[in-house]
Amino acid sequence: MLPNNEFIRLSLEINLFFQRLMKEHLFFIETALAPVNADYIAEAKNLKEEFERLLAETVSYSDRAISVNVISSNELVTPFTLTAEELTSALTGAELNTEITKAEYRLTGLTSIPADYYRESSENIVGDLNQRTINLLEEVIAFQKRISTLSGECRIFITLYNELLEHVTHEADYYAGLLKSLQKKELPRKTLCEELNFWNHLMGEHALFIDGMMDPSERKLKETARNFAEGFEKLVRDCVRTAEYQIKRDSLSLTEAIRNFKRAGTDGILRCRIKSIIPSLLADHVLREANHYLRLLEMING
Repeated sequence: MLPNNEFIRLSLEINLFFQRLMKEHLFFIETALAPVNADYIAEAKNLKEEFERLLAETVSYSDRAISVNVISSNELVTPFTLTAEELTSALTGAELNTEITKAEYRLTGLTSIPADYYRESSENIVGDLNQRTINLLEEVIAFQKRISTLSGECRIFITLYNELLEHVTHEADYYAGLLKSLQKKELPRKTLCEELNFWNHLMGEHALFIDGMMDPSERKLKETARNFAEGFEKLVRDCVRTAEYQIKRDSLSLTEAIRNFKRAGTDGILRCRIKSIIPSLLADHVLREANHYLRLLEMING
């Protein structure tokens, strides 16, 4: 069973990372739907705003309550995040609460958090936050599955791949599972390959989406993205028959490489030096996911 201080710290860190991802997934759906689907646009917007309220609340609890390693990893926000939000919002006309991002830039962390660091009421406050997040995730998962089904049956038009809609729902399911385990004061019981395969598969899908959303003239970048996709899928295929040390090191090496690729891509898209239909916020979004996975891999590799 997790001690109280670990339950609180991990809950805050996981929510800071995933609540932002969830609200951005909804933003991407909101801005990708055709105007004729005004009801679905409004639903995506409302769910996005509910996640923004949860994220703002999480941020308010998190100063000097989370690890300095999480803050320095750039998985919560990157140097690009605020600019990407402002630009993407301006170009789409859809709203984003940038005050949350500004508050996250001001967060400070602690290298170690003593067992008696948190107030006695903190456990209940964080437990309630986790449960409200789980409840909202259930609504979001149902909504995203509905949008995916309607798109797959050609009953709505949306400028997102069906596989991308399934991808974001898979992430929401994973997040819900993490929170449900934390509510029991436990961590999910997964084998090394189960955990690595989840993230390696996501990284490979990111590479495929980047390839598919690059302008055809960006041949070298598209080829690089395809090579990353093949590399991550090979890691998934080979995990169970590769030595533990080797698969951990290979995952770390390839994730460092795609993180650098994503970071350069985010900068290039923000500066309008790369031709694509990738919103700058989506580029920053997948960069943060790579940063998060890198931190996990560094912990796994010791």
